[in-house]
Amino acid sequence: MYNSWGGPLEVAAMDSGAEDDRSRNLDFDRASVRSLEETQQSWLLEPARNKSKPQIDFGCMTCSRKFFFIFVCVLFAACVVVGFAILIWKVAPHKHSSPLPPDTYTVAFHKSLLFFDAQKSGRLPPSNNISWRGTSAMRDGSYAIGASPTDLTGGFYDAGDNIKFGFPGAYAMTLLSWSAIEYAEKYKAAGEFDHVKEIIKWGTDYIMKTFNISSTNIQTVFAQVGAGNDSVSNDHSCWERPEDMDYARPAYAVSSGPDLGGEMAAALAAASIVFKADSPTYSSKLLMAARNIYTFARDGGKRSRFVTQLPPGEQVFYNSTGYWDEYVWGGAWLYYATGNSTYLSLVTNPILAAHAGAKGGGPWFGVFSWDNKLAGAQVLLTRLHILQSPGYPYEAQLLQYWNETNTVMCSYLPNFKRFNRTRGGLLELNHGGGQPLQYVVNAAFLSALYADYLGAADVPSWNCGPYAFAVESLRNFSRNQIDYILGKNPLNMSYVVGYGNKYPKQVHHRAASIPKNGVRYGCQQGREWLYKNAPNPHVIEGAMVGGPNSQDQYKDHRDSYGQAEPTVAGNAGLTAALIALSTVTSGGIDPNTMFGAIPMAAPPPPPPAPYLP
Repeated sequence: MYNSWGGPLEVAAMDSGAEDDRSRNLDFDRASVRSLEETQQSWLLEPARNKSKPQIDFGCMTCSRKFFFIFVCVLFAACVVVGFAILIWKVAPHKHSSPLPPDTYTVAFHKSLLFFDAQKSGRLPPSNNISWRGTSAMRDGSYAIGASPTDLTGGFYDAGDNIKFGFPGAYAMTLLSWSAIEYAEKYKAAGEFDHVKEIIKWGTDYIMKTFNISSTNIQTVFAQVGAGNDSVSNDHSCWERPEDMDYARPAYAVSSGPDLGGEMAAALAAASIVFKADSPTYSSKLLMAARNIYTFARDGGKRSRFVTQLPPGEQVFYNSTGYWDEYVWGGAWLYYATGNSTYLSLVTNPILAAHAGAKGGGPWFGVFSWDNKLAGAQVLLTRLHILQSPGYPYEAQLLQYWNETNTVMCSYLPNFKRFNRTRGGLLELNHGGGQPLQYVVNAAFLSALYADYLGAADVPSWNCGPYAFAVESLRNFSRNQIDYILGKNPLNMSYVVGYGNKYPKQVHHRAASIPKNGVRYGCQQGREWLYKNAPNPHVIEGAMVGGPNSQDQYKDHRDSYGQAEPTVAGNAGLTAALIALSTVTSGGIDPNTMFGAIPMAAPPPPPPAPYLP
């Protein structure tokens, strides 16, 4: 008989030793049986386990295959929904959040610079972006009067003719440089800083050809290339494209020119500040030339106005009426460019200021132009007074310049009757004469710039006698005048060519009025285009014409040169005013660059030690 483990039930007889061993073995077997029984009982009593689910091991974690499948399906569905939503957003019409378009002043500003590209003389670079212009006047300087022949290629034609006038041409470069210094960030934001520097350099390179820039004892300066009245065939009697000119172009040199030399010094000194950071070598060259030509201008034995040495027929075009204002103007720019207090001492000399008319009075006081620089010089020196204040002994005269600047600004406001206005609102700074707009844009520039000076000095208002006006009133005046020029006038006409829907079509301009069609039109043949009653074949974008008459009327015909002719001097003022008003950036002037060469004022001395008895 066997037990349940397969062992026999019989117990054989054994000796006592064997019995003891067997007893011990039985005890061990019983313990084993009990252990096995307990194990069996635990298996029987433990609840039934579920079958293990399939899992996915990700290394750092595990999850069931079912959960993973659900997660992937949900993720895929979400991607489909999001992708479909994006597709609907792109296809469906909706409001785009595109950048704001440039303001009207910035748009017109871009165009105004193009005019200077159209006025270039000499060998034009491939980058010049006026398709109907080409290289011209490559023999300029070979027919010299008053000095030895020299290379006078380059520079800018003054207006609708092909003459290069040194006096207004230098003034135009001064204005462009002034605007580029004050509003460099705006120029950069508009993408025009390199462009304006190229334009300025084109002008200053030419200026430095007109005299010996390395000489401290300059004998002659070329004031003009081309004749207007003193030859049978000249730039005024002929109507030819610059590229087709075949008549003699005399270059007139003068041995005296306090006005011309003073303006050239201003142009070169101002340009030296523009180029100082990026082209220090060129800047130094400009500054050397500026110092030397100012020495020529200040020569006590050469105080005759430059026009007195031109032929009588040439004196009428840019007849400078004085030179004391150029002394203040050129000296102020040289002080800013060099930091040399000798120039500051000169321009704050009360005698010099009185000769320049700084005490006010006269019909032209406050009229800033190619002839009269006083208003601009006073604003320029007011900058020094309110933003740096050099102290004694300069402050008294600087304070007078500031007071006179306030007087000039007051005369621009409609509250005062210093100047007449047309019914349309245009300020008649030239007292009803021709070319009114070039004077207006200069006033608009000065008023906007002065407003920015006051803003930089945290001055909220300015005084006209007992009345206080908010600084914004200056900008309002500037906007009002520029808006008139851009089309808010009785004719609803823009006086800047290419701006707006209605603008002058028959601009008094030789190159723009004669087609570039491979045919050369000679001196008299070209006059057919002068009198042709049809739009110019070429649009001279950015050119500001002379402007309307006192009744706000404009004759759009190219033989009306007083109204229909643009000039480099006028366009320089336009460019400066437009960039001053532009909102391409929210900032105003750069208050520091102008003072870069001026040494910092010495700190005040420490207070005395306390008295000890």
